[in-house]
Amino acid sequence: MATYQFYREQIIPATRSDVWNFISSPENLKKITPPEMGFNITTSHLASKMYAGMIISYKVKLLPGFSTNWVTEITQVRDQEYFIDEQRVGPYSIWHHQHLLKDQEKGVIMCDLITYVPPLGFLGAIANRFMIKDKLNDIFTFREKAVLDVFGAP
Repeated sequence: MATYQFYREQIIPATRSDVWNFISSPENLKKITPPEMGFNITTSHLASKMYAGMIISYKVKLLPGFSTNWVTEITQVRDQEYFIDEQRVGPYSIWHHQHLLKDQEKGVIMCDLITYVPPLGFLGAIANRFMIKDKLNDIFTFREKAVLDVFGAP
């Protein structure tokens, strides 16, 4: 069982408070997810801000014609600094996603670190090499553009 990491940083020309208010709102998840992923939150009675212990369920297309249910728990939150979501039900054996904000001269650096284990052992390792890591890169490239649409270019 191989463990992988994906890391991405983005400079956002805004205050930490403004960026935090945007990224800690579950309703904004769809805005920063590529439309072809068919991302839809299925949780009823969803709070407007993330908090430790919050469960978010959604449906997402991982491959054309293949949708799956995904459930994440927000396991840790430090207001205006970071939050961590972990998959409870979904396609990965392990999914741990850290979202961190750091001040910098031109605004905020948003850092994402995903530690994950694909399913299916060696088949998952092959899928990671030829598909998963590229898909993560595509998702975060889309997200970077979507965030810049909200806050402007640095």
